Amino acid sequence: MMGLPTAPDSRATPADAVSGLVVLWAVVWTARRARRPLTGTAAVLMGLPVVGIAVAAIGAATPGDSLAGLARYLQLFVLVPVAVVLLVRDRHDARLVLWSLVGLALWQGAIGVHQYLTATGASYQGADIRAVGTFGPTDVMGMATVVAFGTVAATGLAIGAARRRQRIAAAACALVLLVPLTVSFSRGAWIATAVACGAQLLSAGPARAAKVCAAAVAASVVLVGGLGVGTAALQERLASITRVTDAPDQSVVDRYSLWTAATGMWREHPVTGVGLKAFPVHRDGHASLALSSGSDTEGAGRPYWRQPLLSPHNMYLLMLSEQGLLGVLTVAGSWMALLVRALGRLRRAQRARDCAVAVCGLLLWQLVDYLYSDIGGPNSVLTAVLLGLAAWWAVAPGAAAAPARATSEVPR
Repeated sequence: MMGLPTAPDSRATPADAVSGLVVLWAVVWTARRARRPLTGTAAVLMGLPVVGIAVAAIGAATPGDSLAGLARYLQLFVLVPVAVVLLVRDRHDARLVLWSLVGLALWQGAIGVHQYLTATGASYQGADIRAVGTFGPTDVMGMATVVAFGTVAATGLAIGAARRRQRIAAAACALVLLVPLTVSFSRGAWIATAVACGAQLLSAGPARAAKVCAAAVAASVVLVGGLGVGTAALQERLASITRVTDAPDQSVVDRYSLWTAATGMWREHPVTGVGLKAFPVHRDGHASLALSSGSDTEGAGRPYWRQPLLSPHNMYLLMLSEQGLLGVLTVAGSWMALLVRALGRLRRAQRARDCAVAVCGLLLWQLVDYLYSDIGGPNSVLTAVLLGLAAWWAVAPGAAAAPARATSEVPR
């Protein structure tokens, strides 16, 4: 469903509808089994975000915001992840989900590269060259996130796979996906992907890490020197990563202003925040005059649109401002606990190492990317899925166990 185009202002997408069906089926399947669905540790870690989210919903500006925010946060951070934990039975299921992420990334990446080559993408510095896939110019991070997920998943599958065929196929996919990731012009996705893939390579040992780095460098040389991907716009975008205080562009100025506004809200409401979906209401009272009224979006088949800046583009600051310390400790604390447990299982893993490396990389990618992005957009459903995969590996009792084999013997 993530491969389907969505309306610019749609609040619900086909992927959201399917995620609801997945949650419903998880409930039915669990009821039919008549067993305890989660261990005590899993129930605590995955239920912990409910506390901060519920308290913040009480402080929302309107009842409508309270219900909408509560439903969205519970969907993405509790219900869908729990459903994934319940429905992923073994490493074969997990591997299927990971390869599905790679397939989706290849599809969106192919559309994005076509947009870049034919100048039919979103507008960037006066040219319609920014690859956005089917997400359009109003959600420029959508394709970058999907492609980054696919890159990290493919890297993990290549590093931890026992079969040579899977290693080759996954490595090839990861290298191919670097092209659409590059022309997405998403600095946050670049940084998060570099951190996650670097950590995955370190888990594989120095020898394999050196081989993969050499292949990545060779691919970069071909892209920049041979195919001409290294345009002036791309070089300027790369240079802007380190130029955050010396003549920053307007997007960086806006982001700093939004971060300042978020911290200001937190100082006034340190424990519980200003309430779910209340950041836009309090933004102008805390932001500096340097904040622009919105960002210009156009291209990719859509007309010019002035998109308002309604969030700080930092998930941790968004939670801090709207949910206070209680929200950060319960929601982000749950993520960190899952990461610690997942990494601990990775070190001891004898089976399903490919799934483990991929899942840990995806969770690390999301935690790093949340420094530059926040909840929102149709790709958020994928975030819920990867959180579920991370929880499956971290807390499911049989995550690393061998899958049950079907027997041909007919019972009497």
